[in-house]
Amino acid sequence: MKQLNLFIELTRLKKPIGFMLLFWPCAWGLTIAYDFSKELNNYFFYLILFFVGAVLMRSAGCIINDISDKEFDRKVLRTKQRPIASGEISIELGLIYAAALCLIALLVLLNFNTLTIIMALGSMPLAFTYPLMKRYTYWPQLFLGITFNYGLILGWVCIKGQLDIVPIILYLGAIFWTLGFDTIYGFQDIKDDEIIGIKSTSIKFKKNPHLFLILCYLLFIITLILAGIFMNFNYIFYCFLIMPIMHLFYYQIYNFNFKNPKNCLKIFKSNNSLGSLIFVSILIGKFF
Repeated sequence: MKQLNLFIELTRLKKPIGFMLLFWPCAWGLTIAYDFSKELNNYFFYLILFFVGAVLMRSAGCIINDISDKEFDRKVLRTKQRPIASGEISIELGLIYAAALCLIALLVLLNFNTLTIIMALGSMPLAFTYPLMKRYTYWPQLFLGITFNYGLILGWVCIKGQLDIVPIILYLGAIFWTLGFDTIYGFQDIKDDEIIGIKSTSIKFKKNPHLFLILCYLLFIITLILAGIFMNFNYIFYCFLIMPIMHLFYYQIYNFNFKNPKNCLKIFKSNNSLGSLIFVSILIGKFF
């Protein structure tokens, strides 16, 4: 039971926000591409596959991240008790866990078409090099956005069998969404990060984070509107977009207090609700 609890802690399974933020872009891409005039069984089948894949890959990513950052984690109050940083799980066992999770994820991936499989495998180097970026650039959140939202492209391709302008627009927008919410998340550890030499957009824009967030979220909203135009969604879609817009600019930006770690975490977690609002918006666009 102790090893099971350590595994759950290592993979953050008790903190679903991580895999939900990985899942929502997949669901957006799948939903905007799917032809709902056909039977829904395939849609729900793919939706479940993407959810399982998000849980598996996020769990494996957490392990690789903890192995890469073990020395940093030991110096940060919030992370020093993580299983690898504290020595409760060895690096060797962590690598075995990560390999097993990736193998199961591969079995899930094999249910998709050939192009989706090739594109998904092509994204793996991005996923496993992301933890290194905070050592060399103030833009690790950008690399996270490129990696975390790649499922949006896969969701479209698994249905259409080809790439198009709509998923590319949404993908670029989702990158800015991730830039925003992970910058908020980074303010939890900004004091420790500056001491130990970790870089982030939180540090880069610490003098005026609200302006940076406004820019990121504004670009995200613009891409949602552009996607709606390309998909010929009617006015109901744009009316419903008012809810995610209010969430982004009022709940997240207006209420954001970068000096309060609890406030940063609360606002970061609220992006799960934001992801679901965008998902419902796309469904409305498809059905009305």
